[in-house]
Amino acid sequence: MTQTDQIIEAFDARARRREERRGFFTNVMGMAAVATAGAAAMSLASEAQAQTTGPSEVDVLNFALNLEYLEAQFYSYASTGQGLPNNLLTGGVGTQGAVVTGTGTGSARRVNFTDPAIAAYAREITQDEIAHVTFLRAAIRGTGTSDALIAAQPTINISGAAGGAFAAAAASTTPALTGFDPYADDNSFLQAAFIFEDVGVTAYKGAAGALINNKTYLEAAAGILAVEAYHAAIVRTALYARGLTVPALRTNPDAISNLRDSVDGTTDLDQGISPTTVSGQTVSNIVPLDTNGLAFSRTPAQVLNIVYLNPRSVTAGGFFPNGINNGNTAIRSSGAN
Repeated sequence: MTQTDQIIEAFDARARRREERRGFFTNVMGMAAVATAGAAAMSLASEAQAQTTGPSEVDVLNFALNLEYLEAQFYSYASTGQGLPNNLLTGGVGTQGAVVTGTGTGSARRVNFTDPAIAAYAREITQDEIAHVTFLRAAIRGTGTSDALIAAQPTINISGAAGGAFAAAAASTTPALTGFDPYADDNSFLQAAFIFEDVGVTAYKGAAGALINNKTYLEAAAGILAVEAYHAAIVRTALYARGLTVPALRTNPDAISNLRDSVDGTTDLDQGISPTTVSGQTVSNIVPLDTNGLAFSRTPAQVLNIVYLNPRSVTAGGFFPNGINNGNTAIRSSGAN
């Protein structure tokens, strides 16, 4: 059974048992144990201890760094046609990998934007994501000069060509988004960005439980979460507005949302952008919330289900062909859904 068949099978099962949106999702990263806060968490000793206890704060920051590598590389190629400089990709945790850009039609490249506003959004988000990579690397490095604790960028697949991660994601939606090239134009870029942004928000929301004992890290993560939420709102609003005249720009994100929900477990954590009804009134769905008006959380395993494009428990796939780089093996595997 192919990866796409597995995702479709899981989606069909998910659709059969889907019910009304559940209440506030309280499982913040599913971490039963967190290493001691402060300087000890930044030491090699704490990193080794985390292998037998729970993810340390460094592990959590490195997990976030892997996601930021992915976002920063995608946006950088889309807005400039080039990737991040090598000095932002090195690290002592894991093997540094290349960026898979693909060849020919669909290869990662600068988008020929025709809307100045969308082009400006892309450039702004690019700079924000590069700043996040720089900031997280500095936070993990601490006051020293060694990169020993920093996760190197793993191999990342941002190819829109046949056989690439975007093609696999598009083929796994219901209905399938055939011939999807994320770098083709403004609308394609927005739909590709939609794949990532909501995931980033839920990932940082989930990280709060692991960073609660370190106010500095918690405040930093909250700041990045807010920026990711702004990014998600930009993308969702642009797609919603354009969907007034091109309905597929609403229904395609709905399909992407359903794909994310089909691989990350039985709890309904995702929402598309099509209008919904609240108290008998039709409203937009720019901000995906639970019944308490709060953003959702995802565990690391659920996040990896999405970026690996797999509902099974695996350690690689999708946008991370060789998996993420992290010193703690407990948060390198996706969930068994």
